[in-house]
Amino acid sequence: MLKDIGIKAQKAARELINLDSDLKNKVIVEMSQQLLKDKDEILNANKNDIKNVKDLNLSAALIDRLTLTEERLQGMSDGLLKIVSLDDPVNSITASWKTKEGLNINKVRSPFGVIGVIYEARPNVTSDVSALCLKSGNAVVLKGSSYCVDSNSQILASLQKCLVFNQIDKNSIQLIKSKDREDAIKFMQLKEYIDLIVPRGGRGLIDTLVENAKVPFILDGDGNVHLYIHEDAKKEYINNIVINSKVQRPGVCNALETLLINRKVYEEMGKEIVSELLTNNVELFVDKDIIKDFPSLEEVTNMHYETEFHDLKLAIGIVDTVEEAIHHIQKYSSGHTEAIITESTSTSEFFSKSIDSSVIFINTSTRFTDGEMFGFGAEVGISTQKLHVRGPMGLEALTTERYVVTTEGIIRE
Repeated sequence: MLKDIGIKAQKAARELINLDSDLKNKVIVEMSQQLLKDKDEILNANKNDIKNVKDLNLSAALIDRLTLTEERLQGMSDGLLKIVSLDDPVNSITASWKTKEGLNINKVRSPFGVIGVIYEARPNVTSDVSALCLKSGNAVVLKGSSYCVDSNSQILASLQKCLVFNQIDKNSIQLIKSKDREDAIKFMQLKEYIDLIVPRGGRGLIDTLVENAKVPFILDGDGNVHLYIHEDAKKEYINNIVINSKVQRPGVCNALETLLINRKVYEEMGKEIVSELLTNNVELFVDKDIIKDFPSLEEVTNMHYETEFHDLKLAIGIVDTVEEAIHHIQKYSSGHTEAIITESTSTSEFFSKSIDSSVIFINTSTRFTDGEMFGFGAEVGISTQKLHVRGPMGLEALTTERYVVTTEGIIRE
């Protein structure tokens, strides 16, 4: 079965590479519209998925990621339209030069070919990734969560209608519906047919990929996200940024997991910060100095600092200097997103240069680590590695560069 999917994807990729931008954009607009036309079927499939996971003891945050509503479906539709307005990267010339020997060299962007995407819970990824791969000239093979098969299948059916209507191979977008973990591992090893795999999930998925993959992959790693409040932080920023970073969508990878508070800030308004988090039903694991003020709270441990909670849980530490905050983050960071609240340009620059994560925010909620928020229309994932691409991945990240060289018939002497 997997081999057949790979063969069909390769065939479709050879067709996609020659599609012009106007046709790709037309299809994506129609996909956006079709999602809304098929709203009832998609939402009913999603309700079935949610009903089937009742006994799996999933966290509330994970169920939230799985859940579709009319509002979220409208957001999926709107997200596809944002991709339409973006420049098509395929065949764009990123650099040109002429050598003394007479070589006219163009550096040109090209699709990878077939992209494999393995993702957990979020059915919106099905439409986002499909449209990004189509516009970047790639076929895509999707492997979603076993508990999201009905939602993903129905979304795929809507997208494929638009491909067929425009006489484009429907196998440009395919979904592996198997719920067998072994099939996911076989998919990671399908190097004859898949050119690149992008995983979107937790530590378990990443570890499985690292241990088993034979296909090249981009690490969409853990989001053990930190926020440091420096001693000169503007008070009116603090609670808004902290609460938004942790509470708005606690189950996503850019949600805050560890808050570091400068001791001077804690002495001045620490009780207010902690109380605001408790009011928002956040379970806290706190520095021993905070327990003096909140004796009912649990003391934070290294295990808490190492954990991406994906839930309304937060580790809080107190530090005396920006250097101490940086040292803590360097020790525990997953390389995803870190933030600082400060009014000092020199402090923010020192913080940014000292921490080797894919995204650094200054006086900003961590929730903005997102391809759509970065103007990419949508995202395939967020790379925490350093090769090829880093941070939110949009259209350009789904292409590679090659060289096209012309001369006036010269030969090498």
